[in-house]
Amino acid sequence: MSVDWNSIVKTYDVRGLVGSALTTEIVSALAAGFVDELGAAGQDVVVGHDMRDSSPEFADAFAAGAQARGANVVSIGLCSTDESYYASGALGAPAAMFTASHNPATYNGIKFSRAGARGISLDTGLAAIRDRAKVYLAEGIDEVDEPGSYRDEHILAKYAAYLRELVDLRSIRPLKIVIDAGNGMGGMTVPAVLGNACDLGQLPLEIVPLYFELDGSFPNHEANPLDPKNLVDLQKAVVEHGADLGLAFDGDADRCFVIDEKGEPVTPSAVAAVVARREIARERATHPQADITVLYNLITSRIVAETIEADGATAVRTKVGHSLIKDQMAETNAIFGGEHSAHYYFRDFWGADNGMLAAMHVLAEFGSQAAPLSDFARQYNPYFLSGEINSTVSDVPAAKSRVQSAFAARADFEEFDGITVTGRDAGDGSWWWFNVRASNTEPLLRLNVEARDEAVMVAIRDEVLALIRQA
Repeated sequence: MSVDWNSIVKTYDVRGLVGSALTTEIVSALAAGFVDELGAAGQDVVVGHDMRDSSPEFADAFAAGAQARGANVVSIGLCSTDESYYASGALGAPAAMFTASHNPATYNGIKFSRAGARGISLDTGLAAIRDRAKVYLAEGIDEVDEPGSYRDEHILAKYAAYLRELVDLRSIRPLKIVIDAGNGMGGMTVPAVLGNACDLGQLPLEIVPLYFELDGSFPNHEANPLDPKNLVDLQKAVVEHGADLGLAFDGDADRCFVIDEKGEPVTPSAVAAVVARREIARERATHPQADITVLYNLITSRIVAETIEADGATAVRTKVGHSLIKDQMAETNAIFGGEHSAHYYFRDFWGADNGMLAAMHVLAEFGSQAAPLSDFARQYNPYFLSGEINSTVSDVPAAKSRVQSAFAARADFEEFDGITVTGRDAGDGSWWWFNVRASNTEPLLRLNVEARDEAVMVAIRDEVLALIRQA
């Protein structure tokens, strides 16, 4: 079997087209490599999967490969990615989650965790797993003398109860919420956590469900709220129902996007600032003299770092990247971390990301005051952002060089996860910055711009895009 391993084993996970790039044989080989690399023979390994048609078969294939190398498989069945992190943390076991997140139905993949929901990237074990899997696929999996066991574990109710312990929503004002699950795993986790599906008690929330039916073919729209076209149905429904806000989850329900009562998006940076403020206050209440650290990636709005520092915590800037931020959460003992892509990381959730938990923090803060969400969120969204703009380029170094030359005389440069270019102080209080990053997997340059004034942001955005896209 000819396998392009580099195309399916990405920086932070495994992802590929079902049946061609990703097969059950490859999955079993990866499972065997995973068990060997983590030394998990004789130990529990959690296996969960989303609602994609191929996911149950892949989960079974992974279980077979893991058992062959001596791991005891704990199957948690249908789950969201953050549920798999919960299982990994609560059980102290490594985990494999089958999902392709927001990718189309023809894709699937694996998100790996070490015990305690710690991330695995190419630099911290994923490359070694890949290399072991290559051998197992070519030569067959050598079964140990005592193969591992298999058991089912139902964790949804425990997961939901744990989140309710972290954020108490019982005393907020009544809220009407439209929630778009995108036919993904939010259709299962939302009723459990925010509803009464797990008999945890009714919250003061009226939920208007949108596409809660689990369907891996995504019949209504892609489960990718980062793309504005996939928010249109939710935006319309929020206005039509006179709702207080809307929430949109991606396919594996680990990311959550917020819509205000007017149908306008609330930026992930604003959400990060809200959650950071709440987490700092909670830590300060229990440990008044503690040194508090909060992470934010370099693409988030300036308001995030300003909010963190205004509340007396240390703001630490990070590069973009799931496993990298998980590692830094552990290294710095940060209580929270926020990304521009709507990934939110919590120390109380083993340093892993959890979109549902971030949504609950927003509901708690917003629901504890009387203003509409558009007014409430404005304080956390005072500046102007371009959002991430991708450009396909044939010569990435040449494009970056053109940008550097054009701004050399009027800006400062920092090479930290691409190039961050900051305008020099003009003396009038205005400011701007932009970041240009190359994709790890495609001939793309990603641009993010922010400025104090909208006209400045638009001018800088258009100038940099022209340079990047110059033929």
